[in-house]
Amino acid sequence: MAMPEKEAQMRVLRVAELNAVVKNLLEGSLPLLWVRGEVSNLVRAASGHSYFSLKDEQAQVRCVMFRQRAVGLDRPLSNGMQLEIRALATLYEARGDYQLMVEEVRPAGLGLLFEQFERLKARLAAEGLFAAERKRALPRFPRRVGVVTSPQAAALRDVLTTLRRRLPAVPVLLYPTPVQGAGSAEKIAQAIQRASERAECDVLIVCRGGGSLEDLWSFNEEVVARAIAACRVPVISGVGHETDFTIADFVADERAPTPTAAAQRVVPDRQALLQQVAHLAQRMQRQFWQQHARLGQTLDYAQRRLVHPAQALQRQGQQLTQLQIRLRRALAEQQRARRQTLHMLTQRWQVPRQRERAAQVEAWAGRLQRAWQHRQRHASLQLTHAAQQLHLLDPQQVLTRGYALVRDEHGRLVQRSTQLAPGMGLQLQLAQGRAAARVTAVLHDENLPKENNT
Repeated sequence: MAMPEKEAQMRVLRVAELNAVVKNLLEGSLPLLWVRGEVSNLVRAASGHSYFSLKDEQAQVRCVMFRQRAVGLDRPLSNGMQLEIRALATLYEARGDYQLMVEEVRPAGLGLLFEQFERLKARLAAEGLFAAERKRALPRFPRRVGVVTSPQAAALRDVLTTLRRRLPAVPVLLYPTPVQGAGSAEKIAQAIQRASERAECDVLIVCRGGGSLEDLWSFNEEVVARAIAACRVPVISGVGHETDFTIADFVADERAPTPTAAAQRVVPDRQALLQQVAHLAQRMQRQFWQQHARLGQTLDYAQRRLVHPAQALQRQGQQLTQLQIRLRRALAEQQRARRQTLHMLTQRWQVPRQRERAAQVEAWAGRLQRAWQHRQRHASLQLTHAAQQLHLLDPQQVLTRGYALVRDEHGRLVQRSTQLAPGMGLQLQLAQGRAAARVTAVLHDENLPKENNT
């Protein structure tokens, strides 16, 4: 509530108005603050709200955390806890109590760790250790899987159980190392370097179970990040729970929310592979039978188009006969038309100059007769030549010269010696009649006896 100074001095305020003014002054002048202290006088109301005091050696302040904020805590508040709270300074007007309204809670000391985390994260990101282009793809079918973790960790049991369930044939190599406590970061880095130098596995899982920020801090150390970046084997990080993020997650080639998820990511599911193989086999079988049916249709079409040589010769003979008939009709029609023309010319020339043109008409008649005879002889020669070619193409004429058509037991023509085998039955078609024979020996070109010139 804003008012002029003189008016404020003269006006008498009610208590509620005073508290409202003080509340507005507090909330308007102070932003959200981080405050550190010890929890005391904790009271949990039936509504779910928590009321407590945050104190240090010299002072204390009242705090309230409403139910919707308290539900999201990893562990419930208790007296004596050292906390860092993010809160808004305000005034509870009904009682005139100054208090902090809590928005976020974390254990005391985590603020420094978060600052270290953010500084290291920014520095490594500037160097390009988090760049997507340096990330390597995990192998789809690893021949051997390496695990960097503690032998006593529950994360190792989860990883082994998942790998055994999904793909039991893949061997697992353990690179043991402590994952928590003093010096654990250097030992984790040494285990990663050892796996990189030995190159015994195709993919490396760096993992541990969930815990507090302090428990997971070894995976936020620079020495571990450098070791992961320098590792020659693709690395997948599975540290903590799904909400936990470490520097190792950003440097690794791939991040998994949990150790179990990391194991699921590095090997395929055997049952899914078997189903995929079965599906592909069914597709291949369907395509095979479809191709078989198409080829069968193509063969049927080719068989319908295939004509026996005798039928082809008969068809060509019929076509030749039709051409002969058409040629004779055309010549007769042409001769009749020229005769009509000659008759008309003769009629026209008979009037005044009949004697003069009689010789010319007779000459034309001779030329026409010679042309007709020449044309008839040429057509006769073409017909004779076509008949001779038809006669030469007749397979029966070839057989009369001593040749024979050889067919196998299925009636297929035999053209090469490679189609024969000893003991095979043959059918011989001669110029007159047929004969059956059997192969006693097969002689290829290089085995044929040489001719005797004596």
